[in-house]
Order: sequence, then C-alpha cells, then structure tokens
Amino acid sequence: MILALGLVGALQTLLIGGFAGHYLSDSLHDQIGQRALMVAKTVAAMPAVISGVRSRDQALLNRLSRRVAATNEALFIVIGDHNAIRLAHPDPDRLGHSMGDDDGDYGQQALVDGEGYVALARGSLGFSMRGKAPIVDPANGEIVGIVSVGYALDQVLATIQRYQWVLYGVMGLMLVASVIAAVIIASRFKRAIFGLEPEEIARLFEEREATLQSVREGIIAIDRHGHITTFNRTAIDTLGLNPELPLTGQPINRVLPENNLMSVLASGEPDFDEEVWFQGQQMVVNRLPVRQGDDIIGVVSSFRRRDELDQISQQLTRIRQYADTLRSQTHEYSNKLHTIAGLIQIDARDEALALIGSEVSDHQALIQLLLEAVPDPVIAGCLLGKYNRAREMGLRLEIDPESQMADVPDTLPRDQLVSVLGNLIDNALEATRQHHGAGGTVSLTMTDLGHDLIFEVDDQGPGIPDDQQQRIFERGVSSKPSEGHGIGLFLVRQFVNRWGGTITVENRQSGGSRFTLYLPKQSSTQSPPPETPP
Repeated sequence: MILALGLVGALQTLLIGGFAGHYLSDSLHDQIGQRALMVAKTVAAMPAVISGVRSRDQALLNRLSRRVAATNEALFIVIGDHNAIRLAHPDPDRLGHSMGDDDGDYGQQALVDGEGYVALARGSLGFSMRGKAPIVDPANGEIVGIVSVGYALDQVLATIQRYQWVLYGVMGLMLVASVIAAVIIASRFKRAIFGLEPEEIARLFEEREATLQSVREGIIAIDRHGHITTFNRTAIDTLGLNPELPLTGQPINRVLPENNLMSVLASGEPDFDEEVWFQGQQMVVNRLPVRQGDDIIGVVSSFRRRDELDQISQQLTRIRQYADTLRSQTHEYSNKLHTIAGLIQIDARDEALALIGSEVSDHQALIQLLLEAVPDPVIAGCLLGKYNRAREMGLRLEIDPESQMADVPDTLPRDQLVSVLGNLIDNALEATRQHHGAGGTVSLTMTDLGHDLIFEVDDQGPGIPDDQQQRIFERGVSSKPSEGHGIGLFLVRQFVNRWGGTITVENRQSGGSRFTLYLPKQSSTQSPPPETPP
C-alpha cells in the first residue's frame, strides 16, 4: 500500500509538474513576444523615428534604438526603411543591408499588410524572440519602414529556469508529502484491520461464511444504523423469509417489523435465552451488543425453535423411560425366577405353578385390557412399561377397566403424547412412594368419548398446596426437595399449549392429587399474543 500510494502520488506530481512547466514555458514565451511587439509598436509610433526614416538619418535612429533598447532591456532594436534595408542596428557593419539577411524574414507581413507580429528566429545576434511592427506616416497613412525588437532566448530560458526551480522544489515537497501520507494511511489501515494482509482477510471472510452456514441456529446481525450486515441460511428458513430477497443493507425494521434488536442497540444490555413467539413458532433468542471499545457498533441475534430443544429433552426422557422399563422388568422377573427356582428345589411344585399362573394371569389381564382399550401400540407399550415400573417400586398402577383410548388422531405426535403421559405417571409414582410407601396405588383413567382425549392420573401423595398448583408447571419449580427437577411438568404444559389442550390439578378428598389432561382430537392451537421475534 505504501508503494502503491507513493507511486500514485509521484505520478500525479510528475504529471502536474510537467504540465505546469510546459504551461509556464509557453506563457513566458508568449509574454516576452508580446512585450517585444509592444516595444516595437511604441518605437514605430515615435515622431522622431518616423521623420528619421523619411530623412534616412541613421545617426538619429541609432541613438534612439540604443537608448530605447537599454531602457527596455532588449537585445536589439533594428529599424529599416520600406524596403527592409537597415537604418539602425547594434552592429554598424550590418547597416545598409537587408533585414532578411538575419533570418530570411523580410517583414512582408508588416511592410505589406501593415500588421505587427511575433517571430522566433536565429539572427546575427543569436536566437531571439522578435516583435515586428510597421512604421506608418500619420500624415498620409503610408508605410515608410519597419521596427524589429528582439529579446534573447537566453533571457527567456533564464527566467523559465528560475521559475522551474521553484516548481521543482514544490514538486519535491509534494512527493515527500505523498510518501508520508501513504505511510500514515497504510499504518492506520493496518491497525484498523488488526495487522492482517488482504489474503488473510479474504481467507477469514471465507471461513466466517462457512462457519455461519454450518451453525444450526439462525443468526442475524445489524450495524449501528439498524441495517442487516450478516445472516445465515438457517435464519432465512426459521423466519420464513424470501431467500431471493437481498437482505444485506436492508433496515431490520423493514424485514422484521417486530424486533427487539434496536432496543438492545440503544441500551447495550444483552438478552439471553428469551422465549418469544413469531409466526406461530416459539423460539429461544439470544441478543448480544457488538462493541468496539466503548462504542456499540451493532447487535448479533441467534435463535432457534423451542420445539427443537423440547424434542431433545423428550427424546432423553423416552430413553430414560425405556431404560427404566427394561431395568424394572429384568429386576422383577429375576426375582420371580429365583423364587420359582427355589420352590421347585424344595419340591413345592403346586406353589410354583400357582405363582406362575398368577403372574401370567395378571399380565394377560393387563395385556388384554390394553389390546381392547388402547389399540395404539406406542401408547400401550408406554403403559405396560409403567405398570412394570410400579411393581418394581412396590406400587400398583391400576388402569380403569372402563377406559377407552381408541380414537387417537393420526396428527397427534405419539412420541410427545407418551412423553407427557409418562411424566404424569412417573410423578404420581414418586409422590405415592414418598408419602404412602410400599403398597400404594396410582390410578389411570382414559376416555376418548366426545371431542377430547381425557387422561386422569390419581396418586396417593401428600397433595399440592393451592398456591402451588399453577406454579408447578413453571420451569425449575418442583415439589421434590432434591435438585435437578422442575422440567417434566414444564414440558407437559408446553406440549399441551401447542396442541391447544388444557391440564388441571386438584387435591382429592381421600388424599393425594389428581392431574387431568384434556387434548382436543382436532388441534385448535391458538398462538399466544405475538412477542418480539429475533
């Protein structure tokens, strides 16, 4: 950059200096020529010169020409008659000869046309700039002679060189100033780009673009004027924007009329994990101001759909439920097998057969109930797993034999439904075991009559205080004393709200709590009042 700016400055200086020198030379030549012509016209108009030419008084004319030449610092003043024969000349040997002997110019333009003119020629006294004017008798207008005034080119060149040295000095100063300015600009520019070279900047830009497009969260950034500077493909897809629309440079308020980025830009306070609704979608948004020193130069927002996070939590919940089911079944059947093996070893075959029959009878009854009342295999599998889990905990999960859950709409997500149902049953089992101990019972009633799917889960726990019955659905709020709880019922409420259902909780007169879940067969989800999108 220093070399480039220095060369540009030098080239500009040379071009301007060359033009100025050429213009100065032409101007000085023109000015000296005009001066010679003006002196020639003045001499030609002098009465003494006119009378001296008519009388051919060479002595008078030579005295006048020498005096006027000295006064005007001219190289020479030559006076000739109407035939261009010299009557006055600095060199006496040239008197009486034709003025054309010097340069071949016989002064026809002045003697014939009566016009004064300027000429550059080599004469007996060297190169000179000459001005020639006709001598006109004012009495009759007759051209009686010619006056030639010359200035030596050495004088012209000396004057030009004097000005050129000044010009060269100015050019040198301009060149030095250009180099200094180039160094200063390059240094400031290098500091502004953190000492990086252009190739490094290009590589970092490509890496930044690849990083932005690889991030699964939507990202939008604005500058201090509220114009979009950065975005990725995920942001376009998540916000439902037109991918053909050029977003860079667009005002954020025009692209997303309802946004909170400008308030963060004004306040400088970041927002973390804010839950908002936009176009019927719940999102988790982070907004962070971008600072340069003490100045806020923009805002970056990252966001993703809330349901993506919920799906991860629900998948983890289902995996845990499946693991618990398998573990409880393994533990239960291991104990049963050991008991049966012991009975056989002590030759108590009738008791062993009775135990086997009882076990088979209980499971067969449950399986038959589930096959008839709950034909959906995902829901039935979840209930069977919870049944085994309850038995392992020393509890009973009783499913109302009058239950019916056959009319489950295909649009209802099964994985989310079993996650919600599993959470409610798990909470009921935990509350019953802690408050009632072994032998406690959790009851489940299901019905698909009417327009809603209804699930009732009754436990034998301590109940929930009235002032806590709505707060238990908030994130991090739990009736369990240990840490790490307070997410299950929050996810339940999130799913119920998205599907347009309701969930209630009440304390039973006989003790414990009852959770009732209502899910419409036809989703009537109504988005909450719009909040600020990213």
